[in-house]
Amino acid sequence: MQTLTDKLVAEKENGIGWITFNNPARHNAMSFEMWQGMTAVLEAYAKDPEVRVIVLKGAGEKAFVAGADISQFKERRTGPEAVAEYNAVADAANKALVNCPKPTIAMVRGYCIGGGTGIAVACDIRIASEDARFGVPAAKLGLGYRFVGIKRLSDIVGPQFAAEIFYTARQFSAQEAVAMGLVNRMLPVAELEKYVRDYATTIVGNAPLTIAAVKRSILEYVKDPAERNLDLCQQMVDTCFASQDYIEGQTAFMEKRKPVFKGV
Repeated sequence: MQTLTDKLVAEKENGIGWITFNNPARHNAMSFEMWQGMTAVLEAYAKDPEVRVIVLKGAGEKAFVAGADISQFKERRTGPEAVAEYNAVADAANKALVNCPKPTIAMVRGYCIGGGTGIAVACDIRIASEDARFGVPAAKLGLGYRFVGIKRLSDIVGPQFAAEIFYTARQFSAQEAVAMGLVNRMLPVAELEKYVRDYATTIVGNAPLTIAAVKRSILEYVKDPAERNLDLCQQMVDTCFASQDYIEGQTAFMEKRKPVFKGV
């Protein structure tokens, strides 16, 4: 798969769609082109039947994503029009990640700061190494942080921890992130990638229609009640029961074998 920049790498492997933030010289800080590439890759993976789960990771050993690429600020984030354009591109990437119909996993090693925390929070699951560091330094930079990002974090860790993260603007250890519920699992550095690969492989082997229906219900759950599309949720549940995969799941159970799901 071609991407818009060599600083974002897309690779498919055994049902897993990998997205690697490939800017290790800057701790994988996100450039304008990386945000654009992220949207394009996510949209391609969403349509690709070979991809059943998406894993996002950072290149190298130091960082997942350590925020935005400050070297581009003079060009890309000076003046209201430039700021609006940059924000629109970053928002589109995060929106594509949040609304992706397939499961998403952030594999976090090292620094996960600012926009990196935003990307991780937009994923369904976060699995981190013991050396991971999380933080949102907006209050140290004088940045305004918009409601959608604050809500997304608060939905995961609760308003009390969200307040602590934003008010202090400090970095939190992986152990603290686990205690807050920001991270699902924490692993020794040497075990992280194998664990995530095995974890993703488990998801690949499960029924994709069921997973898609569950994800849709979770996405609707975090909306305001008046905006929820519960009819769509039920339609996707009905599709599961009408599928060949439902028959395959029952048959495999009775025959005491592993099911082979095809997403139909």
